[in-house]
Amino acid sequence: MKQSINPYNGKKLYEFNELTKNDLESKLKVSHQCYLEWKETSFEERSRLMHKAAEQLRQNKERYAEVITLEMGKPISQSIAEVEKCAWVCEYYAENAEHQLRDEIIETDAASSYVKYQPLGVILAIMPWNYPFWQVFRFAAPNLMAGNVGVLKHASNVMQSAEMIQEVFGKAGFPEGCFQNLILDSDQIKSVIENDIVQAVTLTGSKPAGASVASIAGANIKKTVLELGGSNGLIIFDDADLDQSVATCINARFQNTGQSCIAGKRLLVHESIVNSFTQKFIDKVKELKSGDPMDKQTYIGVMAREDLAQELEQQVKGSVEMGAKIILGGHRKGTYFEPTLLSEVTSDMPVFKEETFGPVIGITTFQSDAEAVELSNRSEFGLGVSIFTKDKNRVKELIGKFNEGAVFVNELVKSDPRLPFGGVKISGYGRELSSHGIKEFLNKKTVYVKN
Repeated sequence: MKQSINPYNGKKLYEFNELTKNDLESKLKVSHQCYLEWKETSFEERSRLMHKAAEQLRQNKERYAEVITLEMGKPISQSIAEVEKCAWVCEYYAENAEHQLRDEIIETDAASSYVKYQPLGVILAIMPWNYPFWQVFRFAAPNLMAGNVGVLKHASNVMQSAEMIQEVFGKAGFPEGCFQNLILDSDQIKSVIENDIVQAVTLTGSKPAGASVASIAGANIKKTVLELGGSNGLIIFDDADLDQSVATCINARFQNTGQSCIAGKRLLVHESIVNSFTQKFIDKVKELKSGDPMDKQTYIGVMAREDLAQELEQQVKGSVEMGAKIILGGHRKGTYFEPTLLSEVTSDMPVFKEETFGPVIGITTFQSDAEAVELSNRSEFGLGVSIFTKDKNRVKELIGKFNEGAVFVNELVKSDPRLPFGGVKISGYGRELSSHGIKEFLNKKTVYVKN
């Protein structure tokens, strides 16, 4: 039995019965049968239905956003924005997939030679709770447009969100089996990956979960795409626009109550401006409203589960014991954790070394560009980095030196349907979104015609 619990008040919201082995096998067979027919549909038909899905999202955004907020505590205004972004990714692929997947002509000595992009089949998505709609739609929209079909194993605490996503595709008119939510326990994932019907797996989650899924898929020679979190640096150089940098860094760290893989999690500030930057940062954070996530004025809500807040509390305590200073916040009450800022953070402390998945950030100073790059790269993660500077020459010089999947200049790292998204090192491999993401789970078939 799966349960959704409201993290703001602890009340039980929904209950769900897990699939039996026979039910699971039946659903996978439905997906496979659907795929055999779906792959033959035209891009025009797929586009029509994907636009309908976007319409469903926009027309019902308040209802879907309420479910997100109730299940995992995201402030309601941010939940609405999440649903709107899902509509955008549906529209993006509805309008661009055919062009992205047209045959790629390659001149050789043949009369005709080209790459043809063809779907693989049933793709399993294992998705987290922190963006319960967006994480799924950024997988589903490109894959359904490419001719694949999807099955979803969502996080247990957002199962109603998962059911709502299946509803979106159903009401849009997608055939039965094109997208199915599987109500499963984690110990059932292995059997799903091993099932001959499932052709590939994408996962957004933790390093241990990614390593487990990749090992199972690898043993069965099935492709995976992994997005495993990040510890993005926010690098403030001495010539940065401080007001703009502060505003962007606060959004980068504290949106979704800090529960984001691409959140800025380490403030690296040039020592000559650290005092002025810190004061401006504190002043702006104090303006953020904490409270009931259902209040549209709330910016800082609660964390999705109390154990996550407790883990964050231990990371802060461990860093303080090693010499960090709490200069703002630092307190927890149940699932609520105050927006927290630490100073004098060194690279051996938990809030620097580990991924802090909540509203906590620490400041580490640097003296030179080279030291800033070295500090940023002194991480197991490699999802993205934001640098703040007015010097265009500095930007050109430094971009290639960051060991990251993305470099954003004077902006927070964010996902955009038009741009590839993914990381290096233990942040994972493969790319989602853009023309790169839609091609991850395709057979890139070489065609060579001599005469």
